[in-house]
Amino acid sequence: MAARILANLIVIGSGVMARAFVQAYRQALANASRSGAAQEAVQTIRRASKTMTESEARQILGVAENSSWQDILQKYDTLFERNATNGSFYLQSKVHRAKECLESIEQMKAQGPS
Repeated sequence: MAARILANLIVIGSGVMARAFVQAYRQALANASRSGAAQEAVQTIRRASKTMTESEARQILGVAENSSWQDILQKYDTLFERNATNGSFYLQSKVHRAKECLESIEQMKAQGPS
Protein backbone atom coordinates (compact mmCIF):
# COMPACT_ATOMS: atom_id res chain seq x y z
CA MET A 1 0.00 0.00 0.00
CA ALA A 2 2.78 2.44 0.91
CA ALA A 3 4.65 1.61 -2.28
CA ARG A 4 1.54 2.39 -4.34
CA ILE A 5 1.10 5.78 -2.67
CA LEU A 6 4.76 6.58 -3.16
CA ALA A 7 4.55 5.62 -6.85
CA ASN A 8 1.48 7.84 -7.32
CA LEU A 9 3.27 10.77 -5.66
CA ILE A 10 6.27 10.33 -7.94
CA VAL A 11 4.09 10.19 -11.06
CA ILE A 12 2.04 13.22 -10.06
CA GLY A 13 5.15 15.18 -9.03
CA SER A 14 6.93 14.47 -12.31
CA GLY A 15 3.83 15.55 -14.25
CA VAL A 16 3.70 18.84 -12.37
CA MET A 17 7.42 19.42 -12.96
CA ALA A 18 7.08 18.64 -16.68
CA ARG A 19 4.20 21.10 -17.08
CA ALA A 20 6.13 23.79 -15.20
CA PHE A 21 9.18 23.22 -17.41
CA VAL A 22 7.11 23.49 -20.60
CA GLN A 23 5.44 26.66 -19.35
CA ALA A 24 8.80 28.23 -18.42
CA TYR A 25 10.23 27.28 -21.83
CA ARG A 26 7.29 28.87 -23.65
CA GLN A 27 7.66 32.02 -21.58
CA ALA A 28 11.41 32.17 -22.36
CA LEU A 29 10.66 31.83 -26.08
CA ALA A 30 8.05 34.58 -25.89
CA ASN A 31 10.48 36.89 -24.08
CA ALA A 32 13.24 36.17 -26.57
CA SER A 33 11.01 36.81 -29.57
CA ARG A 34 9.85 40.12 -28.12
CA SER A 35 13.41 41.34 -27.65
CA GLY A 36 14.67 40.02 -30.99
CA ALA A 37 17.36 37.96 -29.29
CA ALA A 38 16.11 34.73 -30.82
CA GLN A 39 16.39 35.93 -34.42
CA GLU A 40 19.82 37.43 -33.76
CA ALA A 41 21.07 34.19 -32.21
CA VAL A 42 19.76 32.11 -35.12
CA GLN A 43 21.38 34.43 -37.67
CA THR A 44 24.69 34.31 -35.79
CA ILE A 45 24.61 30.52 -35.72
CA ARG A 46 23.79 30.34 -39.44
CA ARG A 47 26.56 32.81 -40.31
CA ALA A 48 29.11 31.00 -38.17
CA SER A 49 28.29 27.59 -39.58
CA LYS A 50 28.60 28.68 -43.20
CA THR A 51 31.77 30.73 -43.15
CA MET A 52 35.22 29.27 -43.56
CA THR A 53 38.22 30.86 -41.91
CA GLU A 54 41.30 31.82 -43.87
CA SER A 55 43.46 29.33 -41.99
CA GLU A 56 40.98 26.52 -42.70
CA ALA A 57 40.90 27.45 -46.39
CA ARG A 58 44.69 27.50 -46.59
CA GLN A 59 44.87 24.16 -44.81
CA ILE A 60 42.38 22.57 -47.22
CA LEU A 61 44.29 23.81 -50.27
CA GLY A 62 47.67 23.17 -48.69
CA VAL A 63 49.08 26.65 -49.28
CA ALA A 64 51.09 28.90 -46.99
CA GLU A 65 50.17 32.45 -46.00
CA ASN A 66 52.79 33.91 -48.30
CA SER A 67 51.66 31.90 -51.36
CA SER A 68 50.86 33.83 -54.49
CA TRP A 69 47.42 33.83 -56.06
CA GLN A 70 48.79 31.76 -58.96
CA ASP A 71 49.98 29.07 -56.52
CA ILE A 72 46.57 29.02 -54.89
CA LEU A 73 44.83 28.64 -58.26
CA GLN A 74 47.22 25.87 -59.30
CA LYS A 75 46.56 23.92 -56.09
CA TYR A 76 42.82 24.52 -56.48
CA ASP A 77 42.80 23.22 -60.06
CA THR A 78 44.80 20.14 -59.10
CA LEU A 79 42.65 19.24 -56.08
CA PHE A 80 39.38 20.06 -57.83
CA GLU A 81 40.20 17.85 -60.82
CA ARG A 82 41.40 14.97 -58.64
CA ASN A 83 38.14 14.99 -56.72
CA ALA A 84 36.09 15.40 -59.90
CA THR A 85 37.46 12.22 -61.45
CA ASN A 86 37.80 9.80 -58.55
CA GLY A 87 37.12 11.71 -55.34
CA SER A 88 34.09 12.77 -53.45
CA PHE A 89 31.69 15.62 -54.13
CA TYR A 90 32.02 16.68 -50.48
CA LEU A 91 35.79 17.17 -50.76
CA GLN A 92 35.37 18.88 -54.12
CA SER A 93 32.92 21.35 -52.58
CA LYS A 94 35.29 21.98 -49.64
CA VAL A 95 38.08 22.77 -52.11
CA HIS A 96 35.78 25.12 -54.02
CA ARG A 97 34.65 26.90 -50.82
CA ALA A 98 38.29 27.27 -49.73
CA LYS A 99 39.13 28.92 -53.05
CA GLU A 100 36.12 31.24 -52.72
CA CYS A 101 37.20 32.23 -49.20
CA LEU A 102 40.76 33.02 -50.26
CA GLU A 103 39.47 34.79 -53.36
CA SER A 104 37.34 37.14 -51.27
CA ILE A 105 40.31 37.84 -48.99
CA GLU A 106 42.53 38.55 -52.02
CA GLN A 107 39.89 40.94 -53.40
CA MET A 108 39.73 42.81 -50.08
CA LYS A 109 43.54 43.09 -50.06
CA ALA A 110 43.49 44.41 -53.65
CA GLN A 111 40.94 47.09 -52.74
CA GLY A 112 43.13 48.24 -49.89
CA PRO A 113 42.01 49.89 -46.66
CA SER A 114 38.94 52.04 -47.06
